[in-house]
Amino acid sequence: MAAEDTEVRSCLQDIVKLDLEIKALIQDIRECALTEDILEDLNKDARLKIGKLQKKIEELEVFGIEADLEEDRQVIMRDVDNHKDRLSNIVTSLRQSNLKAKFAMEKANTEKLLTSRNSGMRQRARNKDGLAKQASAITESLVSINKKLTEQVSHSEKTKSTLLRSSNTVTGTMEEFKNMGAHIGTSQKLLSKYNRRQLTDKFLIFLALVFFTATVLYIIKKRLW
Repeated sequence: MAAEDTEVRSCLQDIVKLDLEIKALIQDIRECALTEDILEDLNKDARLKIGKLQKKIEELEVFGIEADLEEDRQVIMRDVDNHKDRLSNIVTSLRQSNLKAKFAMEKANTEKLLTSRNSGMRQRARNKDGLAKQASAITESLVSINKKLTEQVSHSEKTKSTLLRSSNTVTGTMEEFKNMGAHIGTSQKLLSKYNRRQLTDKFLIFLALVFFTATVLYIIKKRLW
């Protein structure tokens, strides 16, 4: 019987093997094709194996045609028809799996885009809130700075008034010193005039010095207190 022939059995085994490998690739397309590159690689392998499977079926068909016995020929040709039907189903399944994979990728990309857009909107909202808070903080800072500047100007005005009063006091003190200098000069002339009264002169000079010192202390006390 031709079906038991070694070449026929080998051909049938190759057909079954390729059939299983193609179905595994189709399953991978359904479950693992998350990107266009992966999908393209899986389809490339699937198309290559489908081409090999088609050649093996044609090879099996040749064995059927060349079979010596009619019974063997019929058995082989039934196998050929079955495998052709399976090949047709595989091609259809591959197309459907590609459509599902592409639809899933488009859906994932859409969801990713929507998520990114929503995230961007939330980020912009947070940025607006942050800018509003920063603007409020800057406004408060400017108000505080303006208040401090006003206080500083007021303090400067007070300091200026104090300096003016101190300047007037110093001017008056200088005038007093001038007058005191004139009095001391007069005292010295008198002391020179009455040189014979040395003890009295020394006493008068001492009194003048005491008066001068007291005056200076008095003026310093007035300035400090």
